[in-house]
Amino acid sequence: MRNLYFIFFLIAGFSVFLGSCEKNAGTNEPTARPSFDIIQEKILNTSCAISGCHSSTADPGFSQHGLLLTPGKSYAALVGAAAKNGAAAALGLKLVSPRDPENSFLIHKITCETGHHATASNFGAQMPLGGTFLTKGQVEFIRKWIINGASATDGSVNESLFNDSSVCQPSIEPLAPPPVGAGFQLKIDPFDVPPQFEREVFIRKNTPNLSTSYVNRIQLRGMSNSHHLVVYTFRDPALLPQSNVLRDLRNSNGTLNPDVLQNHIYMTGGSETNTDYTFPPGVAFQLEPNTPLDLNAHYFNRTNFTLKGENYINFYTVPASSVQHVAKTLDLNNTSISIPAGQRRTFTRTFTVNEVMRVIMLTSHTHKLGENFVIKIAGGPRNGEVVYTNTNWEHPLYVSFPNPIVLQPGQGLTSEVTYYNNTSKTVNFGLTSEDEMNIIFGYYY
Repeated sequence: MRNLYFIFFLIAGFSVFLGSCEKNAGTNEPTARPSFDIIQEKILNTSCAISGCHSSTADPGFSQHGLLLTPGKSYAALVGAAAKNGAAAALGLKLVSPRDPENSFLIHKITCETGHHATASNFGAQMPLGGTFLTKGQVEFIRKWIINGASATDGSVNESLFNDSSVCQPSIEPLAPPPVGAGFQLKIDPFDVPPQFEREVFIRKNTPNLSTSYVNRIQLRGMSNSHHLVVYTFRDPALLPQSNVLRDLRNSNGTLNPDVLQNHIYMTGGSETNTDYTFPPGVAFQLEPNTPLDLNAHYFNRTNFTLKGENYINFYTVPASSVQHVAKTLDLNNTSISIPAGQRRTFTRTFTVNEVMRVIMLTSHTHKLGENFVIKIAGGPRNGEVVYTNTNWEHPLYVSFPNPIVLQPGQGLTSEVTYYNNTSKTVNFGLTSEDEMNIIFGYYY
């Protein structure tokens, strides 16, 4: 009998030992509370919900993303919910697909993994937009939570993952240049964006074409923490900045160097730094040999780490014999905007033309308070007709018109732009991401 008791206690003790080993093995040691509660407290509250874009239905961005990430709302809004982004929806992605991080749109939006969909234009910018990008440990904690089933109550993800506090630096996939003879590429090489700073830079580059070229496609690519990328030509060729020298709009103390903004004519680009625009058949932009261009990149950094800026611009060319119309640019700017704190305001301005103009593309530019950008035809038989509507300031539409909008002298375009100022101060026209803008960009011939 004594031998039986001995064997019983030996087996029981060995079982306890095995259970202890299983509990402490690997990186998925159970925590004292549900993993999603930790995600809510340490990630969603601080980066997305309390002061971010997903805090209230009254937030100006809610109509675009429709996503509340506040306590008590976030779990149901994420798990099993269809992605609203068009490209993600077309692929059948859920915001969170339990046990399947690669088909979870949330992972694509927060990761900084090189070559991941977060860098693709059709999936939009990395989140949180312009804010404190998640650390590698935070991203990995969310990924493990999804792998483990995205439960509301399970606590199987090891909280020690948060010890990896290195910033999840936004990445960019290099853009291959056009094939030889089909165009050329210009580039803004990587540059530092200091912590808690907005850096806007300009660099003059001359195009490498040795004869007159006709560009019918322009492709842009930039980092996901970019506010905009714009390419300019120069009004007065006698007043050119030095080539291949990076010029800053702001000094290190935040004061402006307004001289870098002079002498510009808009050519292409805007707040969507990942675009691919092709002109209608028979239409192209003309570039003289070695045309000087000013490449303007604007990045914001709300983290305590130094981030990087980097941009590519591809120009695809066509034979002169295929060009019937040479495109010109529209740059219609309403600077008379002032939005009081806590109010929604709409600003309307009409821009008339003094020559026959055939508009072939329209896009818009506002900053984050912009809710709705409408463009109407002013005058003539189509007076008041809406030809453009955009409700996503981050990814403005590029609307092409196969049948051009024909404007006669005295007619024009009207911008009707609505803003909702959810801040505690009046916001006016200005150059930083905390100011506002109201611009119609486009092409005509």
